[in-house]
Amino acid sequence: MPESISDRLFALISDLVLCHSPSGAEAEVDEYILAALARTAVEARQDAAGNIKAAVPGRHRGRSIAITAHKDEIAAIVKRTGKAGRVEVGKLGGAFPWVYGEGVVDLLGDAAVVSGILSFGSRHVSHESPQKCHQDEKALKWENAWIETKMTETELVQAGVRPGTRMVVGKHRKAPFRLGNYIASYTLDNKASVAILLLLAERLRKPAVDVQLVFTAKEEVGAIGVMYFTRQSQVDELIALEICPKSVEYPVVQDQWPVLVSQDGYGLYDEGLNRRLAAVAESVGMDVQHVVLSGFGSDASIVMKNGTVPKAACLGFPTDNTHGYEIAHAAAIEACLKLLEAYCG
Repeated sequence: MPESISDRLFALISDLVLCHSPSGAEAEVDEYILAALARTAVEARQDAAGNIKAAVPGRHRGRSIAITAHKDEIAAIVKRTGKAGRVEVGKLGGAFPWVYGEGVVDLLGDAAVVSGILSFGSRHVSHESPQKCHQDEKALKWENAWIETKMTETELVQAGVRPGTRMVVGKHRKAPFRLGNYIASYTLDNKASVAILLLLAERLRKPAVDVQLVFTAKEEVGAIGVMYFTRQSQVDELIALEICPKSVEYPVVQDQWPVLVSQDGYGLYDEGLNRRLAAVAESVGMDVQHVVLSGFGSDASIVMKNGTVPKAACLGFPTDNTHGYEIAHAAAIEACLKLLEAYCG
């Protein structure tokens, strides 16, 4: 029996989540993406900014669409290494220590991956301990946390753990699992979108116009990759694949249908492009949800704000616990794939 699209997406997401890809240290996921693209008929290459671009020629030349999915995940960055194997880290992207909780994290050293325990200190303490205030009074911040490696300073140096080393959740904690019709995992934010783009590369054959599938670098730290791409490549429209945060302040009510964003923290999206995407969705029997977001930004809103593309849209799938242990309906992820395939036509 042939594998369903849903099963194929879950398999791709499962593989991708286990590829560490903190912003600016994305080599592991790069290798996976390039190998997957090599198995398709799509021409792909990596540019100087770390973006991976796959070009699908259209039937009618002269117009170009870019569809992006960022390949970097939120993480932390080493500030200093101390005595007794303790490593101090700071924020990289929208990461908070309480989201990860105490548990295994991986330090991606230059010479070796070092696993340690993200630690917040003992609970059985009095007012004399600096940890006491975090039980009831103050939010836990990165400066109140550390990583226990139980290694010597020399051993950490030999592994290449230094200021600038990236910290990510340990691999054995990252594996996705199915929650009924939902997928639950760390880093769905970027890995589910990457999976959609990889399947588009397999399925798009002679679209109406030229399509560039762009796996962008360093989105979580300022959309650095897509800014470079849009300054080097002229495109008429850019559509960013993203999560859409679920919250009481946003009118996202149907988990299985995709979302079009009208405005976010960086500015407006193109309403004409949104209408065209919504019309294509309706033509294939699909609903879309419209939303205005506040604490959010995407590759698309940032390049539109900076004037490097004339029209941009953000297509997302509703997600619980964004930038945490995320939960998204598998049907919404699949719907994003089908909508983009129909739009490229």
